[in-house]
Amino acid sequence: MRSRSLAAVVLIAGALVLAGCDALPSETPAPTASESSAAPAPSETSATPSPTAEAGFTLPGACDALYSPTMLQELNSTNPPLNDPGITIYATENVAALEILNSGIPTLRCSWGAAGAPGLVTNVSVVSADQSTALMDAFAGSGMACEELGAGTVCRIEQQTIDRNDNIVTIGETHYLQGDGWVATHWVDFSPDGYTEDIVATLWP
Repeated sequence: MRSRSLAAVVLIAGALVLAGCDALPSETPAPTASESSAAPAPSETSATPSPTAEAGFTLPGACDALYSPTMLQELNSTNPPLNDPGITIYATENVAALEILNSGIPTLRCSWGAAGAPGLVTNVSVVSADQSTALMDAFAGSGMACEELGAGTVCRIEQQTIDRNDNIVTIGETHYLQGDGWVATHWVDFSPDGYTEDIVATLWP
């Protein structure tokens, strides 16, 4: 893992736009024209969703409930802290997905890493059937590679960017959809092996 700032990252490829990884806790991401009406990054909530009978998905009440004990120990030891208030990036930079994320859906937001360092943000959300379909269309249309995982679908994309110090930074997104559950993760130079798979196995045992 390389210690590189999340700040001022410039995308080489246009499929994924990093909207703001600020080194200063007091700063917030500058919205693009398409995001100007978007609400601030969702905060952690324990709101109780209304899952469909078909999916049976229940939103976790806390971030540590997302992971197996092994993965939670790894995250705490390799890239703490959990939920640093200085981490202001979104869990997705896909415009269509970001609109759904900011539409008021029940969401639990969790981040790992300190502001100005490698890290990731994960949102676990409850979505409607129409929203799930729209998300799949958005991911496929943006060039993400999608495949079956468990009883759902996982989509991934990875890009390399150049920061203001001319360092190569690797960023990416991983999305998982099953029933009315959506797991969205946006990461910068920190992508633990089996991260999304561990969440899927924990939330959909």
